Amino acid sequence: MIKRKFLAVLLLLACAANAQETNKQELNKQDVKNEVMRILDSINKAKLPETKSGGGVEEHWYDRISLRGYAQIRYNGLFSTNDKVSCEQCDRSWGTTSTAPDAKANNGLFIRRARLVFSGQVHPNVFFYFQPDFASSPSSGINNFVQIRDLYFDLSFDKKREYRVRVGQSKIPYGFENMQSSSQRLTLDRADAINSSILNERDLGIFFYWAPAEIRQRFEMLVKDGYKGSGDYGVFAFGVYNGQIANKLDGNRDLNVVARVTYPFVIGSQIIEPGIQAYTGKWAFTGEVSPGVTVNDPQYVKDQRVGATFVLYPRPFGIQTEYNIGTGPRYNTLTNTIDQTDLNGGYVLLNYKWDIKKQHIYPFAKFQYYDGGKKYEKDARSYVVRDFEFGVEWQPIKALELTAEYVVADRTFEDSVLPVNRQQGNVLRMQVQFNF
Repeated sequence: MIKRKFLAVLLLLACAANAQETNKQELNKQDVKNEVMRILDSINKAKLPETKSGGGVEEHWYDRISLRGYAQIRYNGLFSTNDKVSCEQCDRSWGTTSTAPDAKANNGLFIRRARLVFSGQVHPNVFFYFQPDFASSPSSGINNFVQIRDLYFDLSFDKKREYRVRVGQSKIPYGFENMQSSSQRLTLDRADAINSSILNERDLGIFFYWAPAEIRQRFEMLVKDGYKGSGDYGVFAFGVYNGQIANKLDGNRDLNVVARVTYPFVIGSQIIEPGIQAYTGKWAFTGEVSPGVTVNDPQYVKDQRVGATFVLYPRPFGIQTEYNIGTGPRYNTLTNTIDQTDLNGGYVLLNYKWDIKKQHIYPFAKFQYYDGGKKYEKDARSYVVRDFEFGVEWQPIKALELTAEYVVADRTFEDSVLPVNRQQGNVLRMQVQFNF
């Protein structure tokens, strides 16, 4: 308003000076006032937004993009009975992998995840999804690096978007817990038996997804209404991917092939979701093998698995269980070699959903077992895991979740540096999660 008044004064003075010097005639004050008002009206009209023929405001590309995210902060230093109990794939702030006999873990506060999600239907047939993580923790020991978790595009072929092809870096459709977002999962970490299939659950690939519109809405509801769903990865999924890990170049020209079938049935007041999944391919070692350790044909080690899933969603009592078997690389402590061996393992999770007005409380208990190798760790580290986990998650408001989890661990993890290494111990783990 002040700028407009100032502009009007300037225009008034300019018009008066121009009239005095050129025409030598005195303009009528009312004429000058009318001229000023005309110019101000022109300025106002120029600032009005463009509109469609229907009268609505024109939609821009950025109006179709949404932004959300979450962050997790953990503390793993309470009542630890053995600091050498650790899980490299799970949480680098839990325990220590040091070989020193008196090594102690640095179990301080730790940012486990800090993620933003940009997504949107930028075209009736094109959906995009971009998720960077600002709390990646490489093995260098320096934390909070930025790294791409997801970057993909869904191309649909029908108005209901029941048929779509996903291109880019995304989760590999194998397992329920792997598909489940870390913001939705009750336990602080995924089970070794299923998660050892794909590090960080992601790779670069091309996937076909199909699900009826009604079931896609059901997948969405199971997440939105607090039933800890896995999200919408189709009733049927099929695709190919590099077979290495996310954010890493492929180590060979052998693409992995994956397929998954799952369906959430409504039976009375309950919802159950059985599923089956499998993948096959060849694993390529690119730097995980220690000097002196030998492996036959390190670029093409057979990597195959098949798994089954059953989920009874917590309405209010729930069960979630998965089991898989397969073949993959594993360190042999007797021969100091990496062999192609069988693997197997799974987990059972019992949970309960207790609603108090708008608050949600989820008590849970979990047992997991795994006997096999982890191809992406040093020397395809050999594992035998028998863990019990007991905990509770409390959501007082949508923006805040608090989780306490007590772990009774029995973990054997052996490589060329630690060929004999069975660690047992207990620890209380805490996490606060913010959703925004």
